[in-house]
Amino acid sequence: MGNSYAGQLRTTRFEEVLHNSIEASLRSNTVVPRPVFSQLYLETEQPLAHDGRPENEEDDDEDGSESNSPPIPYQMKPPPEGCCTTDGFCQAGRDLRLGSLASDSLDVPPGFMLVGVKSPSLSDTLLVCAVDRRFLPDERGRNALLGFSGNCMGCGEKGFRYFTEFSNHINLKLSTQPKKQKHLKYHLYRNSQGILVKGAPICWRGHDGRIRQIDSSLQSEGQVTSDEQTPNLTAHQSPTPGSLTGSHVDPVGLPQIADTPHTLTNGSHAVPSITQPPLTQSGPGRGSATGPHANAGPPKKRHKGWSPESSANTQTETTAKTSPSTVSVPVSQINAAKTETAAPLSSAQGPLNPLSPPGLSVTVPDQLLQTCRLQPVIFKGHGPLPQLTGNISEVLISSLLQSCYLSSQTLPRVYQHYGPSPIQPLSTEMQILLTVYYLVQLGPDQVPLIEDLEQIFMRSWRESHLSEIRQYQQPQTPATQGRHYSIETPTALPGFPQHFSLPPQSQQPLTPSQLPWLAQLAATSCGEGVVVLWEQLSSIAQGLQQTFTRLMDGRLQNTNYVVVIVTPPGQETQSCVVVTGKRQCRALAESMYSPNEGLREINHQLSTGLAQELIQYCNSLEQDCDMDSLLDGATVESNEPSPLSSSQESAEEKGLKNTHSPKDSQTEASKDCPKDKASSLKDTCSEYSVQWREVRPIQLAVARKLLSHVCAIADSSTQNLDLGSFDRISFLILVPPSEVTFQQTVLHLWSSGVLQELGSLDLECVSPRETERYVVKMDEHAQARIDKLIQEAHSNSYTLYILVHDHAHWDISSASYCGSDTGLGSVDRLLNSRQVRDAPNILILHVTSFPFALQTQYTRISPYNEIHWPSAFSNDVDLYHERTRYFGVSELLESTRSGSSMPLMRYDSSFESMASALEEKFPKLHSAVIRTTVLVQHYCIALMAASGKISSSHNLHKHTSVETMEIVQSLLSAAQQCPAHHGHMVLLRIPSLALAAWAHRRLSTVRKQLGLEESFEIILGNPSHPLNIGKSFTDQIKIWLKIQDGDWVPHTYLELEALPCILILSGAEPLGESLPRSLKYCDLRVISCSYLQRTTLEQELGLAAYLVRAESRLPHNPGPGSDSLESDAEKLSSTDNEEEEGQENGKRKTESPLSSSQPLQSSTDNGAAEALPAHSTTSVNVQKGSVDTTQPPSQPQTPLQPHVSSHSHLQPQCQIQPLSQTVPQHQSVSQVQIPHPQPQPLPHAQSRCQHSKSASSGSLSPRAYSPHLSCSWARCVSRPPSVLLPHALYDIITASDSSGLPRCTSFLPHISVAWASSFRPLLSKMMTCTEQSLYYRQWTVPRSYHMDSSNRTEGRSDNFHPRRLLLSGPPQVGKTGAYLHFLGILSRMLIRLMEVDIYDEEDINYSGQSEGVQFHPPNAHWPNPDTMRTMPFDYNIHDPKYDDISNVYCSAYKPNIEGNPVRQEDVYLRRRTSRIKLSKYAAYDTYHHCEQCHQYLGFNPRYQMYESTLHAFTFTHLLLGEEIQLYFIIPKSKEHYFSFNKQGGQLESMRLPLTSDWSPDGIKSPIFTPTTGRHEHGLFNLFHAMDGASHLHILVVKEYEMAVYKKYWPNHIMLVLPTVFNGAGIGAAHFLIKELSYHNLELERSRRSEGGSPAVDVWPFIILADDSCVMWNSVDLNARSTPAEHSVSLKQVLQHMEAYPDLAHYGLCGIRKWSSRGFPGNGQREPFSRGHLHDFLLLNVDRSHNVQYDQNRFTCHDVDFTLRLHSAGLLVCRFNSFSVMKKQIAIGGYRTFIIKTKMTDVPTSVGPSQYVCAPDSKHLFLATPAQLLLEKYLQHTSQKLFPLSTRNYTHPVLSVDCYHNLGPEVMVCFVSSRPHSVNISTTGLTFSGLLLCFADSFVTPGFLKKFTFLKGATLCVISADRSSLRQTVSRLELEEEWRFRLSDEFQTANAKEDRPLYFLTGKHI
Repeated sequence: MGNSYAGQLRTTRFEEVLHNSIEASLRSNTVVPRPVFSQLYLETEQPLAHDGRPENEEDDDEDGSESNSPPIPYQMKPPPEGCCTTDGFCQAGRDLRLGSLASDSLDVPPGFMLVGVKSPSLSDTLLVCAVDRRFLPDERGRNALLGFSGNCMGCGEKGFRYFTEFSNHINLKLSTQPKKQKHLKYHLYRNSQGILVKGAPICWRGHDGRIRQIDSSLQSEGQVTSDEQTPNLTAHQSPTPGSLTGSHVDPVGLPQIADTPHTLTNGSHAVPSITQPPLTQSGPGRGSATGPHANAGPPKKRHKGWSPESSANTQTETTAKTSPSTVSVPVSQINAAKTETAAPLSSAQGPLNPLSPPGLSVTVPDQLLQTCRLQPVIFKGHGPLPQLTGNISEVLISSLLQSCYLSSQTLPRVYQHYGPSPIQPLSTEMQILLTVYYLVQLGPDQVPLIEDLEQIFMRSWRESHLSEIRQYQQPQTPATQGRHYSIETPTALPGFPQHFSLPPQSQQPLTPSQLPWLAQLAATSCGEGVVVLWEQLSSIAQGLQQTFTRLMDGRLQNTNYVVVIVTPPGQETQSCVVVTGKRQCRALAESMYSPNEGLREINHQLSTGLAQELIQYCNSLEQDCDMDSLLDGATVESNEPSPLSSSQESAEEKGLKNTHSPKDSQTEASKDCPKDKASSLKDTCSEYSVQWREVRPIQLAVARKLLSHVCAIADSSTQNLDLGSFDRISFLILVPPSEVTFQQTVLHLWSSGVLQELGSLDLECVSPRETERYVVKMDEHAQARIDKLIQEAHSNSYTLYILVHDHAHWDISSASYCGSDTGLGSVDRLLNSRQVRDAPNILILHVTSFPFALQTQYTRISPYNEIHWPSAFSNDVDLYHERTRYFGVSELLESTRSGSSMPLMRYDSSFESMASALEEKFPKLHSAVIRTTVLVQHYCIALMAASGKISSSHNLHKHTSVETMEIVQSLLSAAQQCPAHHGHMVLLRIPSLALAAWAHRRLSTVRKQLGLEESFEIILGNPSHPLNIGKSFTDQIKIWLKIQDGDWVPHTYLELEALPCILILSGAEPLGESLPRSLKYCDLRVISCSYLQRTTLEQELGLAAYLVRAESRLPHNPGPGSDSLESDAEKLSSTDNEEEEGQENGKRKTESPLSSSQPLQSSTDNGAAEALPAHSTTSVNVQKGSVDTTQPPSQPQTPLQPHVSSHSHLQPQCQIQPLSQTVPQHQSVSQVQIPHPQPQPLPHAQSRCQHSKSASSGSLSPRAYSPHLSCSWARCVSRPPSVLLPHALYDIITASDSSGLPRCTSFLPHISVAWASSFRPLLSKMMTCTEQSLYYRQWTVPRSYHMDSSNRTEGRSDNFHPRRLLLSGPPQVGKTGAYLHFLGILSRMLIRLMEVDIYDEEDINYSGQSEGVQFHPPNAHWPNPDTMRTMPFDYNIHDPKYDDISNVYCSAYKPNIEGNPVRQEDVYLRRRTSRIKLSKYAAYDTYHHCEQCHQYLGFNPRYQMYESTLHAFTFTHLLLGEEIQLYFIIPKSKEHYFSFNKQGGQLESMRLPLTSDWSPDGIKSPIFTPTTGRHEHGLFNLFHAMDGASHLHILVVKEYEMAVYKKYWPNHIMLVLPTVFNGAGIGAAHFLIKELSYHNLELERSRRSEGGSPAVDVWPFIILADDSCVMWNSVDLNARSTPAEHSVSLKQVLQHMEAYPDLAHYGLCGIRKWSSRGFPGNGQREPFSRGHLHDFLLLNVDRSHNVQYDQNRFTCHDVDFTLRLHSAGLLVCRFNSFSVMKKQIAIGGYRTFIIKTKMTDVPTSVGPSQYVCAPDSKHLFLATPAQLLLEKYLQHTSQKLFPLSTRNYTHPVLSVDCYHNLGPEVMVCFVSSRPHSVNISTTGLTFSGLLLCFADSFVTPGFLKKFTFLKGATLCVISADRSSLRQTVSRLELEEEWRFRLSDEFQTANAKEDRPLYFLTGKHI
């Protein structure tokens, strides 16, 4: 590959080749080095196959690897008789096991080596033997002679010449041909205690040794030129502090390490090789020597060694991209922040440190710190550290390096047991050598990071075991890999520069004798930077003593690290590292403090006056003059208090008092402030406008996702949340103990309207003060409020309580590790208490921007309960119609890389150089004190210079930095440019409260001395104190916001919008405070660089988050000084695969009406364009998009000032993308190179009175950004703030790892967690947020002081709290508004869940009917049978669902002339419903879960289905002419309702009670519910409806639906209809129910008779209930006024009806259908009536046994049955005092019919006229039951079939023995042909038609001749077939009066096999 040709001279310098040759000789066991000049010319390369070996190379039979062919069967020679055959013993009976011989003295002949033999029958031990070393391979897997020569170390027998013979002797018992390569596995050696132990594996070529022959030709393309390398080789000049918790990796380069196939290995571990840098290069390790492939191995079958010159031994160098990552800390390691303190020796004898050997000690010299100006740090390494004596307070000891070594050697369990031979960890020598390599590559100012080193170890280990790891990963399925991230091999070494790569893969192990030479060789490449002490050292103590001596002698001034290596013969190698660089020592010493300890140390230094010298030094301004004297000479008198008080607390209070003292009047001389403040306040700013808007769409989407997760918990089978049982919600929001955050949350809550929606407060009286009871600060006072909520939750079980834990990452400390006085651990005590955890009505919602600390192996939050903020844009498409884009970390990073404009995130080199100089001058002071002092000094001098009060001759500019001058000038000039004095906010982040208070006092004093009190405010942001600003500035804000309240003061930073101010934000970490949009500069130059966890860094960067207008675009060429930034549209293509997935990666854009081609003439606010020096900023190239000039439709389109809505003064600072979210959701920090978005049009502006920027709030809307605007605030409000960082952090944040992610994503996520293993993969660039969560859940564990550390159980699923959710999103992106909206919609949903859509329709066909007769008293409880017989039967159908059917004729019928009949097209309109709140007696579907229903629904505590059995039940019915076999599915818990025979357990009957039986808690009538298609939505849960009463409920289902009904209703009895009824209608179900019930009644009577009970006493009633009956009501019978209905239980209704003494006289009873209009009629309340009954029937199967339901009917079966029942003389009664409510269920049911063709089997638009056809015609047959086609045909074509009957209500159609729906315009007169039947009088009635359907023998010619018909009346005769049709016509002599034609015969459109129905029509003569 590449351009390599034989004979071509290499470009590598001679010096480099010489260096390689020397190194190769050190590595080689032979003394013959490879000739130097042979490396200068290429040798012929052999092409490599995929496995890394030359394609033409053949495997030796002996040396080759195992093939894939099946093993050769092998039969071992039988052992001699009488010999020993025990495994582990030789045939002589001697023990060969390593454990037995480990301590024995063994006789090993010269030239022989002890080798461990692997026996297949002994997997856990090795057998010891001696083998001639000539027959074993060297470290490269070569030079092994063929054959074998070995001795038995048990019996001592020698001279075994064949391995087969030897394997028999040692009882290997092999099934395949013995090969030495398979069984001679390990070298054996004696350790320091003289014990024989297993050593490195034997490198058989092609076996373990043939690992990864990487194609070296790939390396030839990897070479880069010197110019290309230069940028990557530049070492950073600022220190990169270390991290005790293992958090970040440095990108600066290492010396070159080759990545070719030939390298030293420890067994099979790669060893880097170091090359001497070229003389012309200035940086360390910049050589790029490359070498060719040589002959791959020895000649075939050669029994002699070969010359080393013929084998490859060169080191090939390549370049690889930096691949930083984090280092893992083992679980056993105690947090360094806790164990390692500034006390030097307190941790010297830690748990990981072996005891020091007795008698060895090292004396620390006196005056070490004073002499050397540093405090050395000793890293414990391998072996024990000697005891230190003497001046031990000036030496620090760290066990981090030792922990790193241990964790890198602790292999995961899966690798320990992998394959036939376990994978080995790195050896001690390899770790030490890699450590030296790492230290060598560090720059002079860089600080070593243990994380970098650990990743280097992991990379080396992975490279050496690549094939084994891949083979292990191969069986994993994609689903598994999605959850468990396997070990990945990065493409480049973490922490190494591009010119530093992994070493080549040689097979020679690194020996202890080679280690010092190679380490020394590596150290020579960096001059004196790294010193290796090893010569003549017998112990670590000697090395440390030499180090201290050199330090005191000044010989280590240019040395940063001293590496002590001790390699005693026959003992284990020992080492330690002494850090001697000044910057490195300071950074490491400060990182040993925990965050709280660091703050305490700062307070101590301030309070004891240690910093006074520093302050005086800074005030001196070198030789110019004293700063205080300059200030005293200013026009304003100075009254500055003492800079530092002895008591910090009192000083802080004093500072607060001084800050807001009344301001002195301003002098006329001041040019920076308005001369007339009163008049200036009257001026208004035209660019400052307020525009309110509603919740942002993306917040609404997140709120809905939260709601869907809550519903998912409720819908799951775990029964952990019963939403249906709650009627309201209450909530409590927990916030960190920050007064500003508290007030900010209160403001959001007050303005969101949630409390009004919940009905908690009256709309008129809601105020922020009253809403404070819903927000709690998590301090010492929170306990009482939480206890009160727990008590409320316990007493109000119908209220759902939501605990919102905002800023959830703040306090995750375990309560058991924190005292109550610290304030920490309160979250654990409150939220994880048993009372909260076990309360079924408390739901916890954690809300955080940094969820990593809550995503560990022991987390309490299920991954399914995590909600991640979605992406607002996908492929530049605005998914949520947002008008904003999120500007986060990725955009800040983009500004540092992408153009020539000034980056938004940068560092200040002038400040860094001054701080570094002072750090060296004051080595005892904490760097935070020094840096804060310098920073405040810069601000003070910048104020003096910008104020104009100090003479320019003093040249103050040189004493401050350009960055600080720009900040101050912008601050002072902004208010001058606006008539209303709007300005900017400058955020000064000082974590130490003491330093912040001092800085506040110092700046306030300087401001006062300069007379600038009215120009800008200086605010001290103390979390524990409320916001406090001067009265004049409060008055300004009130004027801007037009606030009339005289007592109003701002409580949040959001209300400081447009106020020119410096906010000094203190506190160890931000606590969720949102910042206004006027924030222009975010000064983070003094934040700590010691604690580099991901959460810590992202929290600080989160202060600079911003939302930019999605439509805004910056011009292509911004002017100098512009902070404009065009950010990327969509940096993430991989997001969670969910609805509304993705994240808010929108970013605020600068708004400009200019065209994209017009340059933006922007400059700094004071008009001077000041460019930063090149050394202080990184050159960037900002990509620009076109400027969007689209405006809202409501606004006039003025080109220069489009009125665009922005965010308000009350809107919290929009949040930065957390790096956790970056990859998956928001703007991915990793994908900052994707093109920018195109402008999107503005949607219509929406308005609503709400305040809050992130809570959805109102927004201040500046005019579009234009250089012509006078208000600086309006120009810059849509630009993200500039961020100033420490140089060290800047280097870390802007670096990327191998996957393209920012380095900080690979840091330890939180100080309270630890990595589970060093052997973890890096985060992937394409991971979604869900995958990142799974990554942290797999690879992090909580430390002992984490609140989740105790959450460990055996069953992983039990770890998760079932009612705990986690909402994560970037900082302040709007999560508060989202969860507040979620509370509102959850409350509305609970109300909605308590409601149901009920059919609410007025009864029909009551017009013209007024009898005026009252048959029963209105308050009668039961009807009188005699009275009921006298009541006329109401033939009219009043149920509104039948408003499209034919009415039944009666003599009293009077048609409604006014109203038109419902036409066909109106039939399908939506029926009227009302939304009614469910009562406690409602019936429920399968979605209802409550604790009371568990047993009823069939769920036991383990949530498993109840057992049930299938029983067949057969009976004969004459009407069907055959036996009917039904199946009952009976749960075990319901078998007592049935009787079984004793012999076979067969079902005999269903038990029925006696009429005389009565129970107050029982229902006697079995309830049958026919259902189809409603297994989920059918209302079969009657537990609450029955009020707990025992009842027998049977679901009647079709056979094909049996399984699904059984699944959803496991504890219900199922009656399965026969297969032939799968396509039948509701008539068949009712027919079988009735006939089965009558048959069962006879069986029960027979059974009772056998038992001696009277047969007639068996209860004969059943209930036929529709599956949509939801509630029942009762009319108050005693009400004298308008009757009032109230909800009652079904139990009450049925018990009332069953208790009726005369109930047996009735054939059918029912209740009316509910309507909100009440019972219709003339105002009379008849409690009982006779008429049609529907939906809910009480049927007497005994009295009605001669009247059957028509089993063929699909429609109107109940009308037909009631008419026939009445004609049979049976009483029908409707109880009007009860009503049933029917729920609207749009799914399933017997009224859902599908007409489909026979051919396509899909629904088609076949018209009703096609439902019939002529017999024997070629017609399109339909796959629909014939009866259904007939019924539909008669309904829709009756106007053609009975033309004389249409709207002819006085001449109805005569229907004999059946009722059919002929459409609403045809009247039907029903008569029965049965003898003694009750029929309507037809005397004098002339009919317009005759319908005969399946006429039986009771219909005779004489019966028909009783009726008269109009001439031309239509006859329709229906029969099952053509022959019976003709027989009917003949038998009834119809041809005498009716005329028939051949064309009048029809059939339904069914195929013959579907048995069509036939009918004949005729005309009356």
